[in-house]
Amino acid sequence: MVVDQTGAFVVGAHIRLTRENPAYSQEVVSDEDGLFSFANVAPGPFEVSITSAAFATQTLTGTVRSGETCTIPQTTLAIATAVTEVRVVPRRVEIAEDEIKAEEKQRVLGVIPNFYVTYVPNAVPLSSKQKFELAWKTTIDPVSFGITGVIAGVQQAQNEFSGYGQGAQGYAKRFGASYADLVSSTFIGSAILPSIFKQDPRYFYKGTGTKRSRMLYALANAVICKGDNGHWQPNYSGILGSLAAGGISNLYYPAKNRDGAELTLENTLIGIGATAAANLLQEFVVRKLTPNGSSRGAAKAQSAIGKLSNTLVHDGD
Repeated sequence: MVVDQTGAFVVGAHIRLTRENPAYSQEVVSDEDGLFSFANVAPGPFEVSITSAAFATQTLTGTVRSGETCTIPQTTLAIATAVTEVRVVPRRVEIAEDEIKAEEKQRVLGVIPNFYVTYVPNAVPLSSKQKFELAWKTTIDPVSFGITGVIAGVQQAQNEFSGYGQGAQGYAKRFGASYADLVSSTFIGSAILPSIFKQDPRYFYKGTGTKRSRMLYALANAVICKGDNGHWQPNYSGILGSLAAGGISNLYYPAKNRDGAELTLENTLIGIGATAAANLLQEFVVRKLTPNGSSRGAAKAQSAIGKLSNTLVHDGD
């Protein structure tokens, strides 16, 4: 007899009698009283398996002898445990946000921001919002103000942009112009145009291969970049950003110090060269001077990404 945990008969349960010789196997179903039986069973060991929808399978073993009637004790079927697997897959924007948090801790010698470098080779592309947030955090970083102040001081000492004059007023104008250069170049080249062209403004640290391959990689990254689709492409954002920032600077520099189109183009080419030099430093020097840019820092970013991907298993009725 087959019953459930309340003692009610289990009707229609499938009962299979299995023998060493498959030819002697038999199968029946329980009747309206939960009963079942097998007739003309050859003597020897046997196994009986009882299955029914929503119940866990029960297996019984025994041995029947010639001329004997073997009675199997009443079998109680337990309700099967349902296993529901819910796979939580993080959104790309959440993974990218976690990467940015790691990048914002990257500072050369623990001081100078090094936000636009990722040590995660397969870093998730940034959303437009995240590109603007990273540009904003770069421009308002206290060190950015400090560096701008030093540049303005050097310019005043050398009487660059003489149209601004000297004294506190001249320094303030130079500071404002230098800071405007930083803001325009950062937002245009690292946020606005990367959002339009769907390009990643960060430098993807290579760190593997021969010195020659790494050197060529760093130099090439002055004119190419990763697109948000993960493919390498011409760095329209960086090149056009330099041109645009140079053009905008003509609005606030003294008339006699404003750059013509030819000089703006020349400065853009110089900027590309400076970017190539900076990439070489990133590839071979800066990482060693960036505490949170070590492999440990990258591991933390990857670990944080891993924590977002998890599987929840629920056992219940």
